[in-house]
Amino acid sequence: MQLSPVEFDAVRKIVRDRTAIVLDDDKSYLAETRLRTVAQDEGFQSISELVQRLGKNPSLDQRVIEAMATNETYFFRDLQPFEALRKELLPQLVARRGVMRRINIWSAACASGQEPYSIALLLHEHHCLPDGWSVDLLATDFSEVMLERARQGRYNQVEVNRGLPAALLLKHFERHGLEWRIKDEIRRAVRFARINLIGNWPPLPPLDIIFLRNVLIYFDVPTRKIILGKIRRVLRPDGYLFLGGAETTINIDDAFERVPLDRASCFRLRSNEERNNVAV
Repeated sequence: MQLSPVEFDAVRKIVRDRTAIVLDDDKSYLAETRLRTVAQDEGFQSISELVQRLGKNPSLDQRVIEAMATNETYFFRDLQPFEALRKELLPQLVARRGVMRRINIWSAACASGQEPYSIALLLHEHHCLPDGWSVDLLATDFSEVMLERARQGRYNQVEVNRGLPAALLLKHFERHGLEWRIKDEIRRAVRFARINLIGNWPPLPPLDIIFLRNVLIYFDVPTRKIILGKIRRVLRPDGYLFLGGAETTINIDDAFERVPLDRASCFRLRSNEERNNVAV
């Protein structure tokens, strides 16, 4: 069940058309490995037979697109952004949101949910907000399969071993056979919804914190510009955007500037005056 160059082009075209994710030439072997599983599960005799059906069966198209997505995530990934959120950004926002007494956080492209649950655990454990405050913690992904996994909050032993402190595992998870399920108190703190970053976004509340980490690297520069342009419209003027360690807005969207933190960094929107100075 080998994937020919022509078939690989057909696969990456449908992936790019539906998600804007760019599959480089060196991803052919990865595509072949993942599509072999899809072909077997769907009852095809070969990958070629599967590829021939693309564009004719929406559910099969979605299955292939989801198979090609990278869903690498784990609890408290890289740690420093979460520490910066707890020690620096949330205290600043609390000082500025005294009238509203509400913080809106978005975890975009959340995959199986470890990132938003890490935020929920952090908020719960460290009592980051004063009494009487509320948090809307929204987590989204384009994949319904990933969202369903995230909503269930079930993780195997390998997944809970990646980044999750043992004390939090024992305190906030329950053992179910070979899996661990996060307790309802934490699960209810996260609101999951489907959003395709390159599609039409539903109405979103003005956002104080956006986690869009390790996502832009899968898009070309024009698509990054489009997504950051959309981010500008939903991020509060004094809100913060977290990207992955290898990601930046530099030379992509000058409306943002880097904010150095203790051991991490994030981005904020420049004021109109600052933007004009950059343009000059």
